[in-house]
Amino acid sequence: MSLDAVTLAGQLIACRSVTPADDGAMVVLSRTLEGMGFTCERVDCGPEGERTPNLFARLGASGPHLCFAGHTDVVPPGPGWVHDPFGAQHADGMLYGRGIADMKGGIAAFVGAVASLLAERPLKGSVSFLITGDEEGPALHGTKEVLPWMVAHGHRPDFCLLGEPTNPARMGEVIKIGRRGSLNAWITVEGVQGHVAYPHLADNPVHRLLPILSELTGRVLDEGNAHFAPSSLQVVSVDVGNQATNVIPARATALLNIRFNTAHKGDDLAAWIKEVVSRHAPAGHVEASISGEAFLTTPGAHVEALSSVIARHTGRVPALDTGGGTSDARFIASYCPVAEFGLVGATMHKADECVVIADLEMLVLIYRDFLEAFGL
Repeated sequence: MSLDAVTLAGQLIACRSVTPADDGAMVVLSRTLEGMGFTCERVDCGPEGERTPNLFARLGASGPHLCFAGHTDVVPPGPGWVHDPFGAQHADGMLYGRGIADMKGGIAAFVGAVASLLAERPLKGSVSFLITGDEEGPALHGTKEVLPWMVAHGHRPDFCLLGEPTNPARMGEVIKIGRRGSLNAWITVEGVQGHVAYPHLADNPVHRLLPILSELTGRVLDEGNAHFAPSSLQVVSVDVGNQATNVIPARATALLNIRFNTAHKGDDLAAWIKEVVSRHAPAGHVEASISGEAFLTTPGAHVEALSSVIARHTGRVPALDTGGGTSDARFIASYCPVAEFGLVGATMHKADECVVIADLEMLVLIYRDFLEAFGL
């Protein structure tokens, strides 16, 4: 079938799918993919009344099996837009709209690439789509829960390509082959409130929180490695809720985040934090949350093929990078090799988010050639 990726991207932009809303985005995709011969299944997960919209679609039953992953949910538009955030407006060679870069444009490009290939010949293997409506939110009932469903139903891919906007300024700059892990820790130290003039009648929790933070921030976690920068611990909040100058507070809290590389596991870092807190404040409390472990896709034939295709279309050999924030690739990496490549992300999450239309059309060609290089 003939399919224009720019038009499809505009249809997806028009869906006000601000997390956790879907506003018809999954229907737009399902109808388009079913028209191309895909079998589509909704795999909505989560508690009743708060179900996360998820879509799995597959064409073909044999290998090799390439899965394209992405998300239709977007962050709120916020103020300051010149162009309608859900209007999919064209101006000066740009396409504007919330989510066009992150990452409705990437989804549309991959659909367009598959359609272009199918217009010439049948697939030689299988292509699937794993699309969630909760990547920008908690990400508890999206990709993370669909993956075990896929495996249980015989849909484990040989490789996954995630269409996140990996390029900082120009097409062809970066392929993501890994991501750092992320750990949040909330530290609470209890004390006894009192008058600052009578400290012997109080117990100042700040005086125990400060050496805790000093020890945590003073440790060099690692020196980095060939693919990752050094891990980083950052204290992002310290609070006692005290507005008086003459009161010793009853409680002191701190929030920190660690972005860690493959030298660490989240549970080990959490245990270290708890051990430090217990020595300085035996009654202290630590709540740790690991949103994802660090992972690396070792460069191999598929990453090399993707890099070659990108270089052919852009004239640039992309860097193999692991920086930036987290993505759903952190979940996918436990099931199959995964890499990320998409549009330029300079305007993602900003007012007047936009992409160059020629870049979107180029991405269709890159994805199409990668399908063939993959053996499809």
